[in-house]
Amino acid sequence: MKIVDIICAPGTTGFYFDDQKAIKMGAGHDGMFYIGEPVTPGFTAIRQAGESISVMLVLDDGQVAHGDCAAVQYSGAGGRDPLFLAADFIPVIEGPIKEHLVGKELNNFKELAEEMDHFLVDGARLHTAIRYGVTQAILDGVAKTKKKTMAEVIVEEYNTGVEIKRIPIFAQTGDDRYLNADKMIIKEVPVLPHGLFNNVEEKTGKNGEKLLEYVEWLRDRVLSKRPSEDYNPIFHIDVYGTIGDFTGNDVEWMTKYLKTLEEAAKPFHLRIEGPMDMGNKEDQIRVLAELTASLDKENINVELVADEWCNTLEDVVDFAKVKAGHMIQIKTPDLGGINNTIEAVLRCKELGVLSYCGGTCNETSRSAEVLVNCSLATGADQQLAKPGMGVDEGYMIVNNEMNRVVALANSRK
Repeated sequence: MKIVDIICAPGTTGFYFDDQKAIKMGAGHDGMFYIGEPVTPGFTAIRQAGESISVMLVLDDGQVAHGDCAAVQYSGAGGRDPLFLAADFIPVIEGPIKEHLVGKELNNFKELAEEMDHFLVDGARLHTAIRYGVTQAILDGVAKTKKKTMAEVIVEEYNTGVEIKRIPIFAQTGDDRYLNADKMIIKEVPVLPHGLFNNVEEKTGKNGEKLLEYVEWLRDRVLSKRPSEDYNPIFHIDVYGTIGDFTGNDVEWMTKYLKTLEEAAKPFHLRIEGPMDMGNKEDQIRVLAELTASLDKENINVELVADEWCNTLEDVVDFAKVKAGHMIQIKTPDLGGINNTIEAVLRCKELGVLSYCGGTCNETSRSAEVLVNCSLATGADQQLAKPGMGVDEGYMIVNNEMNRVVALANSRK
């Protein structure tokens, strides 16, 4: 099957682009708006509409394969690529990329995806969002050629040896961390709630007291409202470095505080994502590895999740090699081509670290569906419910695609 044309369509994403640096500096709220001026280059407001590009590969039998280019909510932060605006990049896809891909045979995903992930335009690699969406479309095209699910193509080409079966889904509340947690409990979401604790004074508390109160509330809420006693979710809370902010990144102090959170979460297991943000990769790896080792030494049953400064495939491997975190979030758009996401999960398995296909609320239904196939085919430890900040749309999209892929794969056994 050959590619005979490439057509692009601009789109919106499931959330917004937010200037993380301005928010962490204390930008206030006015409804859905943030108050103040942006500080990250490219932003015209602290919060602005998310944008995507749908890449459609027209095949020579008339079928259309497609993927969506999308970038993370916090574009331009923590070493990420800059803001992704559709009008700036459609000409790139319909120009040099189209010229390169038209006429290509879609009989092998891995080779063509790696080729596009390293494709240069004017001597520079493509924006991660473009590599992300184009490789999604290539995977869909190969699956259509082979008349298989995208997950089955990955299992075959990467020889993963994985049985295609459901994995836990992790949902995020956004700022509405109480109401959306209730929705998650009703739906028995396996991993919850994210929480969005991205500001010390307003959300985490100057001594972590507000986060502690929330963990206690969540524990009691699950115990009192869960549909059955068999529902025992994992608590996974993203703190955006704020524990480090109020402890001065002191490992001993952070260890004691995390012990307090562990006790508050019982009987539920607790994960803390991004406990500190050291401002650069080298220090982030060093301190996160120290804190991980400290928790293990003290037998504190809290799993740390690497997030800040762990953006690329190389980053994932560097964090995993030294156990900088018990789990690595594979921030799927940040890795560029989805071939890198596949490789990242497999490398984490080799290095004995947990992994999850995360990404961002600022994706699309299509990018979420494609990534479900990657998670299932590699046996990731969990999959983020996306797009959207909440549990309604993202959980539905990821859950339903997961069930479809598993059913189709099982029907061929």
